[in-house]
Amino acid sequence: MRWSEGARAWLAPLLAPLLLLAACADLQPFRGNPGAEARRLARPPAYRIAVPTPTEALLTDAGAERFAETLAEALRAAEVPAAATPVQPLDWPLIVTARREGSRLLPRYELFDADGTSIGATEGRPAPLRGWGMEEEAVFREVAARDAPGVATLLEAVEASRKASDPAALAGRGPLRIRLAGVKGAPGDGNRSLRNRLGEFLTRLGYLPQDQAEGATYAVQAEVQAVPAPGDKQRIELQWIVSRRDGYELGRVVQINEVPRGSLNGLWGDVAYVAAEQAASGIREVLQNAAQPELDEATPPPPPPPEAHRGARAEAAPAR
Repeated sequence: MRWSEGARAWLAPLLAPLLLLAACADLQPFRGNPGAEARRLARPPAYRIAVPTPTEALLTDAGAERFAETLAEALRAAEVPAAATPVQPLDWPLIVTARREGSRLLPRYELFDADGTSIGATEGRPAPLRGWGMEEEAVFREVAARDAPGVATLLEAVEASRKASDPAALAGRGPLRIRLAGVKGAPGDGNRSLRNRLGEFLTRLGYLPQDQAEGATYAVQAEVQAVPAPGDKQRIELQWIVSRRDGYELGRVVQINEVPRGSLNGLWGDVAYVAAEQAASGIREVLQNAAQPELDEATPPPPPPPEAHRGARAEAAPAR
């Protein structure tokens, strides 16, 4: 294959070594506290509930953030995998709103799937308007503790419906589906070209890339930074972030290179091809590393030799 000048520049330092970065604990507040039920599962739960900071709950920004954290904590206590965090590609957002009714406040909780479709809502119990308006910690904790079981019940109904309609998808049968959650920050047509090329290479590797979250086990999103570099060049950094359904970041594939300044302000062409090809291989390695503990745990040890032959085999075995 003949490469363009841009692709040659990109390939010159061999794409700088691909770095598979383990996810840092502070990036995902749900890590290490998945709830009692999730800890008993051999595989991650089918979803994670993201509780973003409410914007229509009659609270200040600081108060809304505190309530989101309090609610997520109460949900985890109710064995719901939840985190007060911005919504990740495979998360189910729980949107909290509130309205005033006389001297009381009525909270409402609406659940969306990862594709943004509303899949259910539940009303909370009335709360004292004054305490809510004063953003009292005791009121936040009381409201969260009272309403978390209602959200858990809503989730149970949703999960029951999903299992009844598509048990094979939830059981993880068939080829592995990966949501391509997009690329952002690239100059020129990089966002579109990188995403499309990545889908092609993941398909060649045996995965099923898709735009929607439904049915996907993992998600990949990419961030691109382009900054000036000495010598009339531009430093391009790509980070391909791989996560699973419960929001846990499995790893990152990082590509760093320098190209002539402005050379990627238009069509990426062969550069997108090369970058996506290398990224797909790195993503496969991240997924294989993530799955290996489950495979090791699921594979039973070989049966012991029959009793009559154990001694003879032990004596015949060479010293190590």
